Amino acid sequence: MALKLVQRLPLVSVFSVARPVCAACPCRPAGRCILTGGCRRLQLTGGTRSLTAAVRELSFVGSHGDSAPRFRLTQRHGPADEEERDFCSRLSSCSSSAKVFKLLRSATTLPGGAAAAALHRLADLEREESEIPSLRDPSVLDDAAFRLLCLQLECASRLLSHSTLVSALLACTRLYIDPWSTLMVRLLSESQERLDGGDLSVAQLCTLGRAALAVQGPEGAMLDQAVAQIQKAEPSRWSLDELAAVYQLLRDGAAVGGKYRDLLNSMHAHAVTATPSMDEAAVSGLLGALVDLEQTQATALVIQLCKQAVRHLPRFSDEQLAAVLAALMRFGHSDRYLVEALERRVSASAFTCHPETLTKATEFLGRRSILSPAVLDAVAESFVYRADSYDTEQVARQMALFGKLAYLPPNAGELFRKVEDVLRTRFLQFQPRTLLGLLHSCILVERFPVNFVSKVFSNFFLQQLQVEGDRMDRLALAQLTQLYMTIKLECPFYKGPRLLPKYRVNSFPMLETAVKPPLYSMVKSGLVDLLGARSYFASKVLTPYCYTLDVEIKLDEGGFVLPASHQDVSKRIALCIDGERRFCSDGRRLLGSESIKQRHLRLLGYQVVQIPFYEFDQLHSKTSVMNYLHQKIFPHSYRLSW
Repeated sequence: MALKLVQRLPLVSVFSVARPVCAACPCRPAGRCILTGGCRRLQLTGGTRSLTAAVRELSFVGSHGDSAPRFRLTQRHGPADEEERDFCSRLSSCSSSAKVFKLLRSATTLPGGAAAAALHRLADLEREESEIPSLRDPSVLDDAAFRLLCLQLECASRLLSHSTLVSALLACTRLYIDPWSTLMVRLLSESQERLDGGDLSVAQLCTLGRAALAVQGPEGAMLDQAVAQIQKAEPSRWSLDELAAVYQLLRDGAAVGGKYRDLLNSMHAHAVTATPSMDEAAVSGLLGALVDLEQTQATALVIQLCKQAVRHLPRFSDEQLAAVLAALMRFGHSDRYLVEALERRVSASAFTCHPETLTKATEFLGRRSILSPAVLDAVAESFVYRADSYDTEQVARQMALFGKLAYLPPNAGELFRKVEDVLRTRFLQFQPRTLLGLLHSCILVERFPVNFVSKVFSNFFLQQLQVEGDRMDRLALAQLTQLYMTIKLECPFYKGPRLLPKYRVNSFPMLETAVKPPLYSMVKSGLVDLLGARSYFASKVLTPYCYTLDVEIKLDEGGFVLPASHQDVSKRIALCIDGERRFCSDGRRLLGSESIKQRHLRLLGYQVVQIPFYEFDQLHSKTSVMNYLHQKIFPHSYRLSW
């Protein structure tokens, strides 16, 4: 739609009766049509439902009794006065569209800014964010108060202030009003003229840009023109509200395909200096924008926002805190002060905060392998108290933290009884991958879901794990195989179905953590000095039981070391060279994936010798390394010189 070519429609009085009559209009007997220029449809574009509201005669002031809408639109170009602020305050407390319409009917005059706010409030209440955006109840667009409000905005479009005009246009797009309705054509045409005049502020340009984005898409001419004018302004002179507005515009889709990269870099530089002045809404909103815009290179800005998040963390709403934690997970950033603030927040609000916020907190700790008994204990107590308020995804994501960190809270008995209750009562509600992840988390902390593995090993469930006929992903196969091994090794009384061989893997690369090369090399050098030759041990050995050994040493019946190639073996020693990544953040507790590996290796007959990084790092000479390895591997034998 080339907006510059749209002919301006004649401005008519709000109370005019002499209107063009549409020959096919159902309201012809009344002699009037709500939409100037003929009867048009208000349509939900792109939705599954549409409102083809045959427009009837409007109720004007004093025409149809007390139930008719009686407000009159007034125009003010200065700051909002007391009346407008009072109306907007009452509007924000409306919890339904019916209450919004009741408030409109009770008004005698309605400032333009309040009229636009009323449309936005309707959009907040009725928009349904789904795969196909739509309104929950399209009939709200046929309410007499709504139609009168639209008519007055249409007729007074030339008189509206810049802010009211672009705000009303954006609200109409949020309500999915047909862009070819006369209301939208009027608002778009007037907005284009003001955009051409170059008098719009940065915030107004952003509001107009978001509306243009909804109507024309990211390649629209109006959006490009609005962003071009924004770029002419100097970001360092923007207020925080203007900075947030531009980020929101780019976040909504204006920056698709990497557009406006230079503008973003300038904004990041300004935002770094402005973060000390940001409130909690600005911090959470900006972090969310950086995630959506994939600004992974804005490290300095993320660090500054993280510092501000610590200060605002007690005041974040649940939704804001969830957004902050999601962003910090995306950028892989955390610090000690943030974790301490999060511990205080979760401990104080675990029983009252939104389930998704609590789940995000557990995911954040799990992503960074942060062992926080304060958070874990609070989460466990909260889960026992209100497990029914969590959906199945949230249940699995919360339990994943206990499994990953191999942590059992003081109320572990109650916790896993509640998990079992949830599985029993809501088994069919779990998605297959979610259920498998939950059961795998349980075995990491030695809680064996024997009552449910028979269903997991069934052909029906295994077929559900396959998406649209594709092969199952390696992680799911690895979890299934480890679950099967656990039941076989640690629950010998289980007599249910077995996992078919075609669903098993030969190794667990996705469930094991590789050791860092420097530590690996130093340990191997020490073993060569200790054993006398490299041939007396093997490295990175894949066992028949899917686990990969860092180092394997073979012994004969007398306890003497055999060459690694020897087949007749009496005893095998598995050296686990555990670097920092195999431990929780405290550096002493093994992660669940490594703990179960060592537990299974012992059950399979291996002598497991752990070489933790925090012990090996204390050794600074070849002699101390040899003595340390000798004490670890052969603690009861006297080493002769060789």
